Amino acid sequence: MPQAKLRLDIPDEVWIGDITRRYPDASVRILAALSDEDAGVGLAEITASNPREVVRDIEDAEDVTSVDMLKYSDGDVLVQFETTMPLLLLPARDSGVPLEMPFEIQDGTATWEVTAPSERLSELGTQLESFGISFTVDYVQQRLNEEQLVTDRQRRVVQTALEEGYYDTPRDSSLTELADSLDIAKSTASETLHRAEEKIIKHYAEQFQWASSEE
Repeated sequence: MPQAKLRLDIPDEVWIGDITRRYPDASVRILAALSDEDAGVGLAEITASNPREVVRDIEDAEDVTSVDMLKYSDGDVLVQFETTMPLLLLPARDSGVPLEMPFEIQDGTATWEVTAPSERLSELGTQLESFGISFTVDYVQQRLNEEQLVTDRQRRVVQTALEEGYYDTPRDSSLTELADSLDIAKSTASETLHRAEEKIIKHYAEQFQWASSEE
């Protein structure tokens, strides 16, 4: 399933965009959020040189109806807020694309990572444009669950090989030593590594769209 990383330019009239541009060194991580037709609620971690000042500006924002400070430490504050302008949540909701949390907002830019079928990602782009949110796409790639790529046994052998330096240059572990460490036959270790390496390399090649050619 495709995975995309987007950078959204938050419009000037949206309070979270205005505030993060006012404090460009501040980072707002949205840990959780939900919305309905009229309002939205979010849980945010704010990191800044003076986070209390950022919170005060959030409290003063016209579209923010409540702010509760849940935790405070030097340079960090955890807040829950309610707003009548959850603009960032609406395109995701209307396109049926779940937002992966947390996502970060800094200096007026929100960074999203989303995983969804291609048609829903396309609809997300359409919805963002309809809400007046410009964006850039850092990448789109196929996301394949690790469990689908290699078996548990192959993963264990490859992980042990990495930990023991089998893939280092020069090698810190031989195939015989690796097999002894795993308590399996040398031939079994060799075949298991080969099958796992084949899957991993072919998947890597597909990610970069390397075309195979036949002689």
